[in-house]
Amino acid sequence: MSAPQASRHRTGKQTHTLAGTIIAAFGRHYEVLTTEGTLRCYTRGKKSSYACGDEVDVAPGGDNQGVIEHLHPRRNLLWRSDAFRQKLIAANLSHIAIVVATEPGFSDMLISRCIAAAESQDITPIIVLNKADLTARLDNARAQLAPFVQLGYQVVELSALQGAAPLMAVLSGQRSILVGQSGMGKSTLTNALVPEADAATREISTVLDSGKHTTTFARLYPLGGGWLIDSPGLQAFGLAHLSADDLAESFIEFRPYLGKCRFRDCRHEAEPGCALLGALEAGHINPRRFEHYRGIRHEISEARRANPGW
Repeated sequence: MSAPQASRHRTGKQTHTLAGTIIAAFGRHYEVLTTEGTLRCYTRGKKSSYACGDEVDVAPGGDNQGVIEHLHPRRNLLWRSDAFRQKLIAANLSHIAIVVATEPGFSDMLISRCIAAAESQDITPIIVLNKADLTARLDNARAQLAPFVQLGYQVVELSALQGAAPLMAVLSGQRSILVGQSGMGKSTLTNALVPEADAATREISTVLDSGKHTTTFARLYPLGGGWLIDSPGLQAFGLAHLSADDLAESFIEFRPYLGKCRFRDCRHEAEPGCALLGALEAGHINPRRFEHYRGIRHEISEARRANPGW
């Protein structure tokens, strides 16, 4: 199944519209920054397939409200899915910053999932190791990240409580998103990068008349000529929308060996002449990363068995 597309509403009447960018997404409600200011916008109909970072045309109404009428073509889309649900995260990105910390512990499998999603959409992944001032567990965290460093992925070490200058140097002028598990200090990092972020979050919560939304929606902030999206903490990142070939291609260390197996339909399990297994045995592929690949591939297979619509 291809990436979800937002509906494009057209009527016979000429409608005055404004170009804008979605800067906050919560359910079927969106905040859109337009050429004439910020509007609280809705979609027509019940379905909503827009993401933070989407470029849209909106029809303005009264009381700073509007309706999304048209979606401009996306350069890419970051999204996650399981057998029956999909969640759009952000669109039109240049970078994804995967935030982990020395403590609490983090999932390297989740990092591989986020990287696979990014690689499949030509988004540059970087890893942010927060709480680097907690030196007792720093070596363990570095060891866990070593397979990614060996692949050439950039790791930025910092302590958000002491400032975010190392990450600002990387993300300034880019179109980026912060993702990560809860407890990694992502909110502190966002506030260090964008001091006005905390105030903006409280303002949106007031509009929605519910404080609980502060941790459940994505929000875009200007950053050094580009922008930064803060997203809710996540514990899962399903990739049911990726085909088996797309998944293998998203593991960059596999690329030199893809298409070189003895059998065209090789599943890289135990087939003779499998180029990936040969590379694994020769030490060219990290065993932990291959374990991640097999786990995700099995999950995708199970999802498609449960829902043949994929």
